[in-house]
Amino acid sequence: MKIPDLTGESLRDALEVLSLMKVGVTVKGEGYVVKQTEQVSGEQRTVELSLQTAKAAVTAHILGFTGIDNQGLTGVEKRYDDKLNGLNGSVSYLSDAAGRLMPGSSEKYVEPKDGLNLKLTIDKSIQSIMERELDQAMVKFQANSALAIAMNPKTGEILGMASRPGYEPADYQQYPADVYNRNLPIWMTYEPGSTFKIITLAAALEEKKVNLTQDQFYDPGFVEVGGARLRCWKKGGHGSQTFLQVVENSCNPGFVALGQRLGKESLFSYIKDFGFGTKTGIDLSGEASGILFKLSRVGPVELATTAFGQGVSVTPIQQVAAVSAAINGGKLYKPYVTKAWVHPETGEVMEEAKPELVRQVISEDTSKQVREALESVVAKGTGRPAFIDGYRVGGKTGTAQKVINGRYSSTEHIVSFIGFAPADDPQIVVYTAVDNPKGIQFGGVVAAPIVQNILEDALHYMNVPVRKDQVAKEYKYGETKIVTVPDLTGATVEDLYEDLNMNFMLAKSGSGKYVINQAPKPGARVDQGSTIRIYMGDVLNDIHDHTKEEGQEP
Repeated sequence: MKIPDLTGESLRDALEVLSLMKVGVTVKGEGYVVKQTEQVSGEQRTVELSLQTAKAAVTAHILGFTGIDNQGLTGVEKRYDDKLNGLNGSVSYLSDAAGRLMPGSSEKYVEPKDGLNLKLTIDKSIQSIMERELDQAMVKFQANSALAIAMNPKTGEILGMASRPGYEPADYQQYPADVYNRNLPIWMTYEPGSTFKIITLAAALEEKKVNLTQDQFYDPGFVEVGGARLRCWKKGGHGSQTFLQVVENSCNPGFVALGQRLGKESLFSYIKDFGFGTKTGIDLSGEASGILFKLSRVGPVELATTAFGQGVSVTPIQQVAAVSAAINGGKLYKPYVTKAWVHPETGEVMEEAKPELVRQVISEDTSKQVREALESVVAKGTGRPAFIDGYRVGGKTGTAQKVINGRYSSTEHIVSFIGFAPADDPQIVVYTAVDNPKGIQFGGVVAAPIVQNILEDALHYMNVPVRKDQVAKEYKYGETKIVTVPDLTGATVEDLYEDLNMNFMLAKSGSGKYVINQAPKPGARVDQGSTIRIYMGDVLNDIHDHTKEEGQEP
């Protein structure tokens, strides 16, 4: 950077302004870029604040903000304060008591050095989808808080991270400190509930303690352990099940049995190998580590409750990293948000982040079994509200009692869901948790539909193709089935009312004996009971452009 024709006084003024310059945010391509900008005009140098707030509030907890002294206070602003700020310039000289330049002396000018531009892994489209869903959830459920994380399970790249309540970085002083200081996806700790069962499942499969399709388990609705009665969420229990059905039904006594088969040393070894009890090391400030039982204090009851996700304390980012390892082939990756450091003038990539493998936790074969079991949970079990027609989705619900004043609350819960897709080759993992939603407090009812919406929109955006080879969904009473639209061309109205079996409603246009066109087209997937518009004619090849008459594309 060159500054032309500045006097000593104006140069000192300019440098004083420069030292107060803030870091701004702009959106470029698929990621977010933090940058500095400045303007030089003739003899007057001005520094322009480049803070584009249209997107800044969307990623407020990730980006953070700076203080009036340009020091990063939260988020990546704090984490990478030195790299973003660069170095201030200076002018040194000998002066008299009045501050005037001493005769014969000269000024020494040190040119300021711009900070680097930071490109993040955050995908602006996926981030926007998540923020939209959290906003709607807060309104619908009047929750205390809500959060969501999206990650590439094959690399650890964070594709989206958001929480509510949110704040405007430019006016952070107007918000409570616990809102802008706490990035809930990495700071919040709580008992995970049934999403943690994925870890118990993976450990039991890796140690060959269970065959999901051959081993049987009877659930009377409770299990007695160490003098304590631990109940299943379903009153009266699930009765006789395979262990695959134990997973589908999220049966607590069944997972207690898996924990007992493993033993405390083995189970807690896997829990630690999956990253629980320590920070993931994500490159954001304020991460918590969670709390695990000391092995010496784990008795029969502690072993049992840990197996189904009670009594341990974890963070959302730990769960996302751990479940990603369980379904990506067994590899635990360090999550990260820094994609690259870029030179502010040349655009040259100065430093690029690479995926960091922490360890191999389970085998490829075990991971495949976990994926298949969790896909069955979404198609046939408690995760059905996350089912997406045309996409293979796996996942697990979670409903955990909150601990208030040292006691489990019977009225307040944290409900959650973690899902991934496609189930046979995961490209994205999405986790959401909602704190104390009003009304029904079950992860399958509250959190699973949120993840369904995020995944469906994200998969479309990512151009993941729709497929037909997914596990068929089992419908329960009151649920609307998704059905395939048949080819009706050539049929008579009488044929249709006889053959449709009440799957569809009909709306007829035109006159004639035969159906010559229809909308939706054959093969489309729609809700049972949807309306099919049929266009009638007397000659089968007499296909008039009826769709245009309806104001639609042919």
